[in-house]
Amino acid sequence: METVEKALRKFVVDNFLFGEEGDLSNEDSFLEKGIVDSTGIMELVSHLESAFKINVENRELIPDNLDSIARVAAFVMKKQGEEARAG
Repeated sequence: METVEKALRKFVVDNFLFGEEGDLSNEDSFLEKGIVDSTGIMELVSHLESAFKINVENRELIPDNLDSIARVAAFVMKKQGEEARAG
């Protein structure tokens, strides 16, 4: 998961924090910290589908899956496992 977290951190920092990581932890809420808005979530989902070869369904667009680097990493790993088993 560390590699997934590193890749996600780089994407978030580059695309939403203008390259300034600051004190962002992997558990910080994107919404509470004002890092990602609804448009940003769609950009994040597009990136996840492209970079990690997963399909994010509308019912999965919830904070439990997409509101921090740690949550997104866990979600990606879960989806990759599900799609590998289905596939």
